[in-house]
Amino acid sequence: MNSEFQRCLDNRKLTEFKPAADLIGKELRAAEYDILRARSSYDNKDPKWATIQAYYSMFHAARALVFHKGYREKSHRCLLVALVELYVDRGELAADITESFQEAMDMREHADYGFIYNDQTAQKIIKNADNFIKIARKLLKIK
Repeated sequence: MNSEFQRCLDNRKLTEFKPAADLIGKELRAAEYDILRARSSYDNKDPKWATIQAYYSMFHAARALVFHKGYREKSHRCLLVALVELYVDRGELAADITESFQEAMDMREHADYGFIYNDQTAQKIIKNADNFIKIARKLLKIK
């Protein structure tokens, strides 16, 4: 077990739980909603909000994946750690997918707190979020 994963468990930023049957689907629907809103914001010349919404679409898809493995996060960083432990380290997900999630997390923080964003980063995060959602659906066997 990865030491960061263990630290998240020890600090209760990641806990084991049994999700309700519809919770994973609910998270994927939230991911789909947020990516649609991100595209709309981008089209309306709002790259800051598009960046934030695209990140949250990835966040909800990541939650669905982690819920599927029987864990719940209480930290964005521990959500990333859980994805690596539960999917990448077990060969179910390519490392570059979690790297794009990490990058999106950083872009969202820069946009939200540092007011650093632009059209190019918004486009990139939207593209990566689309891919992330598709991969999550495939892993969860949800069309």
